[in-house]
Amino acid sequence: MKLGVRIVVSVGLLALIFAFLPWSVVTEALSRLQWWQWCGAVLLFVVGHAVGTMKWRGFVMAGRAELSIRDAAQCYAAGLFANLCLPSIAGGDVLRLIMAGRCTKRPEAALLGGLMDRITDTLSLAILAGAGAIAVGNSESGAFGRAIGITLSVGMALGVVALFIVGRTPLRRWPSKLRRPVGRSLVGFRHLRSQPSVALKGLTLSLLIQGSFVVLNAELGRAIGIEASLAVWFLAWPLAKVVGLVPISLGGLAVREASLATLLAPFGVPLAVGVTVSLLWQSVLIVGGLIGGLVWLLLSRSRPIPTPPLFAGTSKTSARAHA
Repeated sequence: MKLGVRIVVSVGLLALIFAFLPWSVVTEALSRLQWWQWCGAVLLFVVGHAVGTMKWRGFVMAGRAELSIRDAAQCYAAGLFANLCLPSIAGGDVLRLIMAGRCTKRPEAALLGGLMDRITDTLSLAILAGAGAIAVGNSESGAFGRAIGITLSVGMALGVVALFIVGRTPLRRWPSKLRRPVGRSLVGFRHLRSQPSVALKGLTLSLLIQGSFVVLNAELGRAIGIEASLAVWFLAWPLAKVVGLVPISLGGLAVREASLATLLAPFGVPLAVGVTVSLLWQSVLIVGGLIGGLVWLLLSRSRPIPTPPLFAGTSKTSARAHA
């Protein structure tokens, strides 16, 4: 049922987008884009995820697991490719977790590494969006930025309060369906707190990676005629990505496009052009995932890491067993 809802949301939103999108505006915007600009975005996307591989490997090794660079690249590339095939980006995380657990013989370290990697990525998106809101709030069109900044501040304050409440509430008092994710999140936060240098290094790399992706999107937008400032992009893109992480669609498809276009609209960006730049980034994600699959294939020829069936029910069973 959950998968069906996600399919309905993504397909429905895509249908609405394509039905009401003025294709003349889209065609004009795409005609301004040079092929080498798009190829450069793909190349830098791959470089960003190469850095992300080192960040994730550092978190796994912080759990006292030995993971070589080659094996880390194979696991990470497999997860990146799986994001194209599974109904949410969490599916790629699960595959990466299982492969790293089998490779290191320490599935708990792989689980902690994945949790720490996801937590620092989410924190970095919040920090970048907050910085963008402050910068936009000091500009001429600052009313919208100030409103978003206030909303972010209130949301982060509520998040801190919620984290405190969660940390003080015994797991036995949580509903049975929530005990596993709550317990895992607490373990991840405690692990980050116990290794501040590892956490700081990972957060710094997350800010570097996500910030570079913001700049890439801004450059793609500039190439098709979007004149919004870089501060606007630092506000809009992280927020759109966070909305895309909400498990209501197929890996954020269509939700991310609609969110980014809506967030850019108050700054004079036509909705059609906002959707276009988001779809361009989606094409970069798809090609980047296919490159990840190629890397996975090449590395597995000499030293394959056992993987579960991607589309079989045993995948969920294996993930739970390793967790």
